[in-house]
Amino acid sequence: MYRFGDFTIHHFIEQAFKLDGGSMFGVVPKKIWGKLMPSDDDNLIPMVTNLFVIDTRSKKILCDTGLGTVLSEKEKKVYAVAEPSQIETGLAGIGFTVNDIDYVIFSHLHTDHSGGAVTMHDGKMVPRFPNAKYVVQKREWDDAMHPDERTSAVYIAERLKIIENGGQLQLVDGTVEILPGVKLVLTGGHTPGHQGMEFSSGGRTVVYYADIIPSSHHFKVPYVASVDLFPLDTMRVKRSLVKRALAGQIIIAFDHDIEIPIGAAVEDGVRTIITPVA
Repeated sequence: MYRFGDFTIHHFIEQAFKLDGGSMFGVVPKKIWGKLMPSDDDNLIPMVTNLFVIDTRSKKILCDTGLGTVLSEKEKKVYAVAEPSQIETGLAGIGFTVNDIDYVIFSHLHTDHSGGAVTMHDGKMVPRFPNAKYVVQKREWDDAMHPDERTSAVYIAERLKIIENGGQLQLVDGTVEILPGVKLVLTGGHTPGHQGMEFSSGGRTVVYYADIIPSSHHFKVPYVASVDLFPLDTMRVKRSLVKRALAGQIIIAFDHDIEIPIGAAVEDGVRTIITPVA
């Protein structure tokens, strides 16, 4: 938990999973990234889905929803999932229920960020957060509804349509402030419709840019995943984030870091160090 002004950010781990290490670091050689995140015999590195709830006092905002509980057996194998999702027990651990969430904001709609948006109830799939508006960029939604050969494995349109059918979908177009102190920033990069989130109160700002900078080990600008559709855009956005972080202007929440969910960047004269703040 980290308080800043009138806002409080809470964190819990929804799920542990694994992905190919090379895919997460792109052009960075394994001799380098392997020292940061050692892989197993299958070249898989351990990751988690960090979920964050921002309490603005008047609203409760959930940033992404993790993998969730409706994965197919094939998806469980792809993500090397070994344990059940902790989305509801995790919320309970920080004092909330699914009914308390007013907004679910998606950075993007890949399964590891949107899978927890729905659940099974009485034999049918329904929105997990009954009182929430689900907010996503229009470009991201359109791409998820019309996946191509490259994206069909990570955009599961029939699940996402449950949100729309329930009347809970809210589309935004570009950078916008949806609540006082809550800004959504269209980034592109990882996907064309990927967005970051900035939460500002009391002169401090916590940012969640999801897969633009998925872990503290991805702080260096060239450390970009090979799955990013527009890596130069990822680098452009990350370059600005790094500059702001080193100037002490922002604190960063990382979506997949297994050790530092929320961190501040400092330089010791030789290297950059990310220190946990919550």
